[in-house]
Amino acid sequence: MQAIARLSSFVGKTFAVWVLLFAILAFFSPDHFRWIAPYIVPLLGIIMFGMGLTLSKNDFAEVFKRPGTVMIGVLGQFVIMPGLAWLLSTALQLPPEIAVGVILVGCCPGGTASNVMAFLARGDVALSVAITSVTTLLAPVVTPALIYLLASQWLEVSAPAMFWSIVQVVVLPIILGLIAQSLLKEKVKACVDVLPLVSVIAIVAIVAAVVAGSQQKIATSGLLIFTVVVLHNGLGLLLGYWLAKLSGLSVAQRKTLSIEVGMQNSGLGVALASAHFSPLAAVPSAIFSVWHNISGPLVATLFQRFKNEPGKAATGRAAAAE
Repeated sequence: MQAIARLSSFVGKTFAVWVLLFAILAFFSPDHFRWIAPYIVPLLGIIMFGMGLTLSKNDFAEVFKRPGTVMIGVLGQFVIMPGLAWLLSTALQLPPEIAVGVILVGCCPGGTASNVMAFLARGDVALSVAITSVTTLLAPVVTPALIYLLASQWLEVSAPAMFWSIVQVVVLPIILGLIAQSLLKEKVKACVDVLPLVSVIAIVAIVAAVVAGSQQKIATSGLLIFTVVVLHNGLGLLLGYWLAKLSGLSVAQRKTLSIEVGMQNSGLGVALASAHFSPLAAVPSAIFSVWHNISGPLVATLFQRFKNEPGKAATGRAAAAE
């Protein structure tokens, strides 16, 4: 078990490498990865189940300890990223399917990888986990509503259908994870060290499936989509930091909000695009998944140079896990 835990830790720390490697393999050899496409939704459900296994009462208690700070992060997530997605799609006059895909990933909640990046950046990990948890639980209502509001000008959007999809692939697996954690307790704790390996395999498979399924369209539109994704992610990181600074938050909390706002649950974006739009609409989320796992560690390394105020260093579950 210890050998598997060490492998899991290594794979988790080299996440970006594996995502990028298999995205390239899927592009040049799509026939080997197309078979994964029908399993995208179950794979995302496995990731969310793992999230449920790791959530604790302390994560939710953090929301009540400092609701104002958590709310700033939640509003930043659901205002900045959707707004940037709409502005970029409009300004660059993106084709309808690509525009919807960009807006879709912008309207998703924060990704769990942001918690690790907040730790590496010496940010406020407890705050990061709280914001990710709240945005994820709000996603069934907020994400479809935002997509309907911002993307309807390009393609028809069914908010109720998306609501049910998010409940199935996000909320229910998280609840099942929480129930399993409550019933099995110590047995679950023994499996937690393996979760990074499971999550990486699932995300890598999802990205590879999307790249393989849209290989020809990526060949013609990939550079445009990549440019938009880099701008979207970079501006999200920057505006998240500025929002925290304007709100008078500490340096550690500024780092955290920057990362929380800039990093999305791109796996959910892929699942929603595949289920409700088209394979091409899923490409921005897939490329976002590759890119933010490259930009995240880079930004975290930069943020390490930003000195925290005394007593404001990274705290929380991720720090304890190290």
